[in-house]
Amino acid sequence: MSKTATTDPSKGHLGVRTGDGYRASLDDGRELYLDGKRITDPASHPAFKPSVDELARIFDLQHDPEHAPLMTWKDPDSGLTLGRAYQPTRTLEDLRAQRRSAELWLRESMGQHGRSPAFMSSIALGLYDFRHQLERNQTGFGANAEAWYRHCATNDLVLTHALGDPQIDRSADPVDDPDLALRVVEENDKGIVVRGAKQLTTLAPTAHEVLVYLSASFTQRSAEQFVVWCALPLNTPGLITLCREPFGAEPWGHAHPLAGRFDEQDAMLFFDDVLVPWDRVFLLRDGALARTGLGRINAWSAYIGHIRYRERLRTLLATATMLAESIGVDGFRNVQEELGKLATYTEMTEYFIDAAEARATVTDSGLLAPGDTAASRVWSAEVAASAVAVVRNIGSAGVLMQPTENDLGNERLRPLLDRYMRGKNIPADKKSRLFRLAWDLTGDSFGQRQDLYEYVHRGDLARNRINIFKRQDQTEIRSRLERLISGPAGPTTTAHTPEGERS
Repeated sequence: MSKTATTDPSKGHLGVRTGDGYRASLDDGRELYLDGKRITDPASHPAFKPSVDELARIFDLQHDPEHAPLMTWKDPDSGLTLGRAYQPTRTLEDLRAQRRSAELWLRESMGQHGRSPAFMSSIALGLYDFRHQLERNQTGFGANAEAWYRHCATNDLVLTHALGDPQIDRSADPVDDPDLALRVVEENDKGIVVRGAKQLTTLAPTAHEVLVYLSASFTQRSAEQFVVWCALPLNTPGLITLCREPFGAEPWGHAHPLAGRFDEQDAMLFFDDVLVPWDRVFLLRDGALARTGLGRINAWSAYIGHIRYRERLRTLLATATMLAESIGVDGFRNVQEELGKLATYTEMTEYFIDAAEARATVTDSGLLAPGDTAASRVWSAEVAASAVAVVRNIGSAGVLMQPTENDLGNERLRPLLDRYMRGKNIPADKKSRLFRLAWDLTGDSFGQRQDLYEYVHRGDLARNRINIFKRQDQTEIRSRLERLISGPAGPTTTAHTPEGERS
């Protein structure tokens, strides 16, 4: 039997959220599981509370007189004050205002929030921008996209997206084994019924809604039942969220200053014959349109993604610099070279953001969309591991062995720690916290997850390289090279005739 949503987590709310409003909205009856147990209120559960509180803190900044002009805008249609990331960008100044707002959101999370509302809200904006093309897929789908965008914007919803299919047998075809991909199993007068699973849905346990669409790896399917774009509240009956192991737990006193605040959680979503109402369906049975739309609706999020990555690189660079200073190696030439490499990455990312603005184009719906950033996204994935390695190499073994706060408070241990675990002009307690921060950033479960995220979240690296190659127009340069090789290379010479053979 199919199921449909019964509770709207945004009910009774309009305009930008407060932190407390966000916390309360998550107690919505969703079916959420962690370690075999159902979680009824993620905002109060110790596995989720720190990350919920962190997002709530940033939501409250939207109401701070100092930050509100940057983080919000006045929607002329509704008269409401809404989150800046939802603002349709029609001018370069609109685009740059969105950039400045995202910089604040992502600076507050030190570049660790990949699914920040600044990122996901811009995908809803992208769907709105693509609405006219969706209308051609089926009458009413474009209107659905616009209505959903306005619903998300006016209620300041926290969103996630579900793209990838489960890793069961990637060598097989979903046509032969339909459990390999989310699919439409029924259509009726109320909507479509979907069955299957999606991975890896970051932020799902603490988001309000999920946008379901295809990743680039799966858009070339010919089987129409697997091509679907839709959106659902995460408390929709039959939609089950299964969480991975939380990061940042402190059973032995070892602090995890980043994981404890910024672990967004990643989840599997199971769709147990879920009814998606027709007004939440945006695209059906059109793989070609899905491929075109993937780039279009992610134009703004790719731009915001570079802003987030720049902030992560800034965090890595500052951490590496402080590590070098704390152990007196900041003057070593090889260390300065490593720091210079990381600084170069940081500046390069700034150039990519500027380029996206400089190459912005007006879409068919009249919005100004950031220019294409496909090549720079490939570059970012390629250098991600190298950026982390700079911090690890400078900290070396020190990132593994540092005392806890309880160790520092132990009367027997403290004199030894002050003598043997201090740094250059830095006491043992401050140095230990710095090195534990570096471990959290690059080495522990959270750090490893963040490193993997940088490599995979931009999509399959090989496929992205191939796509960039295939779209290169080499006509003019190839023509010149063909002319160059069509005759002898270099000046011609007269053959030497032996003296005795001359006439």
